[in-house]
Amino acid sequence: MRPSRGQVLFTAAAGCLVVLAPQLAMAAEAAAPAAVVPWQATVGKAIGASFAMAMSALAAAYAQAKIGSAGAGTLAERPEVATTLIVLQALPEIIALLGFAIAFMIIGA
Repeated sequence: MRPSRGQVLFTAAAGCLVVLAPQLAMAAEAAAPAAVVPWQATVGKAIGASFAMAMSALAAAYAQAKIGSAGAGTLAERPEVATTLIVLQALPEIIALLGFAIAFMIIGA
């Protein structure tokens, strides 16, 4: 089954936001002097961290939904692949964990 155009666009937009959010946050802070951090840099960092976390969590949830529905059908026909399906269901969670780590890196920088 091919993904729809909306699914492809959502995945591409989520990937772009996860990649660009840290850069936007760091650019806002780079313009500020080291001694005084204006509120715009703090807000930029918070927005960048929230985008990184939110988009990675949405992408992980979407992947887990697709894997779960396909896994349920596969499990009904072939119960011996249960271990493989559990591993495949857990793999997208790495995306959310990486977004969480990036959010902390943005806030801590």
